[in-house]
Amino acid sequence: METTMTTAVPKLTAIHPRIPSNSFSLGFSLTFPAKKSARVKQTCSPSSHISLRVSSSSQSQAATEATKVSSIPSEMKACVYGEYGGVEVLKFDDKVSVPEVKEDQVLIKVVAAGLNPVDGKRRQGKFKATDSPLPTVPGYDVAGVVVKVGDQVKGLKEGDAVYGNINEKALEGPKQSGSLAEYTAVEEKLLALKPKNLDFIQAAGLPLAIETAYEGLERTGFSAGKSILVLNGAGGVGSLVIQLAKHVFGASRIAATSSSGKLELLKSLGADLAIDYTKENFEDLPEKFDVVYDAIGQCEKAVKVVKEGGSVVALTGAVTPPGFRFVVTSNGDTLKTLNPYLESGKIKPVVDPKGPFTFSQVAEAFSYLETNRATGKVIIHPIP
Repeated sequence: METTMTTAVPKLTAIHPRIPSNSFSLGFSLTFPAKKSARVKQTCSPSSHISLRVSSSSQSQAATEATKVSSIPSEMKACVYGEYGGVEVLKFDDKVSVPEVKEDQVLIKVVAAGLNPVDGKRRQGKFKATDSPLPTVPGYDVAGVVVKVGDQVKGLKEGDAVYGNINEKALEGPKQSGSLAEYTAVEEKLLALKPKNLDFIQAAGLPLAIETAYEGLERTGFSAGKSILVLNGAGGVGSLVIQLAKHVFGASRIAATSSSGKLELLKSLGADLAIDYTKENFEDLPEKFDVVYDAIGQCEKAVKVVKEGGSVVALTGAVTPPGFRFVVTSNGDTLKTLNPYLESGKIKPVVDPKGPFTFSQVAEAFSYLETNRATGKVIIHPIP
């Protein structure tokens, strides 16, 4: 994939001119080619625009372009919201202050950012009691290039291509300055070097989803020889649960649900049984599973097909015992552990074929994600 990007690399302060710097507290390819061209608009939602030529880039080109500039600016372009609500609260601002870098952090020139359901829930104010102050630059997942390092950073250097989930705790004080901006500051411990065989678009969709998939399987005690049913197996988390269960944990049998058009994808990911939820009720299956990984919000039905003593992971919706919910903890070590599986091609990122969406299409991309019909991950690229 070839991408041409001309981006000046910007200098650092707080997130936003109106936010004081001390207020800071998800043969066969499973990815899809980037769009050849796009138009960048002046707001985060579809409206008037200025043009920008985009082709999709190799990691070496992107890294070169991202580090070509001699200084980091004080202000950057970012998508911002100053009130909770629907996608209409998202605004484009080109006067946002570049975040300051703490001693354990690096500053990343963002090349691509992944969207996650938690972004939408946060924007809607569903965990405002533990949220960081408004206005906020949203975004958890990032892939980009290190352009500045804090004094205590030991393992990363300027020019490194990295990826990660920038918020250690998803719901507790997530960063006020997220990944939907030209720059973001991230703790070194939350990052890993980008897998060499993946471009920035593919890498941006992995961190929160693969960490969630991995931690959920670990919490169930999943191990070789066990069986699993994955609900919404074609989604961002579900597609990775299937692959991790097969290649990392050694599942004996994998079943997964999706709509009719995605059954072949489930099989290609490693599912032994692909269930069309529009035609079959998975809860009526004669077999039971050691683990049911519910990535869609059907725990009440999921508990009907789990073996006695088994586990049901519920990522969303009401929880019915023995189902349980957890909130993922971002951890760069998890990404480092899984990098060999990604670099060998055993685990492949799944990027929704409607994307990547341009930076000006953030509102459109969120609207699409919130339909629950995306295949794999929804990605924003390029970031101006």
